[in-house]
Amino acid sequence: MSASSSTASTLKSTPPTSSPSASKPKKRFIGSKSAKPSKPGSAHLNSISNQIPSSILDDTSLNAAIQQLPSNYSFEIHKTIHHVRKNGATMVALQMPEGLQMFACVIADIVETFTDAGTVILGDVTYGACCVDDFTAVALGCDMLVHYGHSCLVPMTETTIKCLYVFVEIGIDSYSFEPDSSAELSGLNANIQPTRLALVSTIQFVAALNGLKEDLVKEYSPPSSVSSSHLYCGKYEPTIPRAKPLSPGEILGCTAPSLGDVDAILYLGDGRFHLESIMIANPSIPAFRYDPYSKKLTRERYDHREMRDARQDAVQAARKSILQLENTLQMNTIESVDGSKPKTPLWGVILGTLGRQGNFKQLQALTKQLSQSSISIPYMPILLSELSPAKLALFDPYISTFVQTSCPRLSIDWGYAFGKPLLSPYEATLAVEKEGKSPGWMNREEQQEEHAYPMNFYTANSPWAIARSKGSFDVTT
Repeated sequence: MSASSSTASTLKSTPPTSSPSASKPKKRFIGSKSAKPSKPGSAHLNSISNQIPSSILDDTSLNAAIQQLPSNYSFEIHKTIHHVRKNGATMVALQMPEGLQMFACVIADIVETFTDAGTVILGDVTYGACCVDDFTAVALGCDMLVHYGHSCLVPMTETTIKCLYVFVEIGIDSYSFEPDSSAELSGLNANIQPTRLALVSTIQFVAALNGLKEDLVKEYSPPSSVSSSHLYCGKYEPTIPRAKPLSPGEILGCTAPSLGDVDAILYLGDGRFHLESIMIANPSIPAFRYDPYSKKLTRERYDHREMRDARQDAVQAARKSILQLENTLQMNTIESVDGSKPKTPLWGVILGTLGRQGNFKQLQALTKQLSQSSISIPYMPILLSELSPAKLALFDPYISTFVQTSCPRLSIDWGYAFGKPLLSPYEATLAVEKEGKSPGWMNREEQQEEHAYPMNFYTANSPWAIARSKGSFDVTT
């Protein structure tokens, strides 16, 4: 569904003291080891350090062990050791995304050396904070879980054991614009009024957004050796938007804020998955991405029409299955010659079992919605950790439509690959509503850019967030 990005230019940066070999594959979370942690992150750590005993902070052996980890990665080892000791943990589960698992053994060794606890590494795939796997940790006999690389989407008050979230803030090199790179932004509002930028990122780089904001508000004077005709020297008016309960500037692949008066989106990070979320939610706003590893600023694009057409087709196919159900129910009043009755098509409601992706109350909300629709829709609950076209094809021909609670992006990005409609909870709501209640993005004749497909799966007070706590929907499409 994603369109390709075009490289605008290369950005200056402080040269690293060491760089990985060019032959090595790029790791998702790997930055240059010469970078210093950002100031906001350092301040945050200093405030936390006041709560950590000096016996831990000043432990020479512990500090020497920490040197085995990259200095620009904030693994918060002192804090981890403090919490393991304070909680009296005997077995600690360590869970992290694949890009950080290369450090798992080192961290496990440190925990076992400086506490009385043993460790278990949870090696299953971890896509995001929704995958925090306290259930598996408990099954393995753990009494504490440390989850790395994501924000606390699942509150610590809701996990079944003590849980510590370590964001792993990554310090990045300082950066400045090359003359030809700023030209990419110059066409927005050049020499008329400040260019309004919305600064967003993943949790690893959120702390760096404040420094970026400070740099952008400063007026820039080009050196005498550079022709001002090739360099945009206008003013910027940066803001850091927020979609609660996420941190300011933080976006997820399924959750991003709807922006107001903004000229452009500037995303700090590598990859496109999270960026696409805010692009989908704000289709009329141009988006740019600064990759702190390649030091490149790129203009990013997304094929909104292709995505909307695919999702509309899925919703309409689900609606047709409801009409088919109505016809089948009418036919069931008449037996065929051999005395049999036509089979009633089912909907499959999938509860994701990968960590906390699936929420039982949200499953209840969905099944209640199907039962209470104008035509009671028969359904079959299905538990799956990973979805694939081959796996769901095994349910043919008994299930006509699937609704999955794992992640909306599974439907948005990969729904076209499945033989039957694969709906998100939002799309399932559209399918069971009457035709006249379809949102603007589903109108193929209009499909104006101002009609956005909502990306509010975890946004506070959204129907889906409410369903996860109350077990029912309160939906306005």
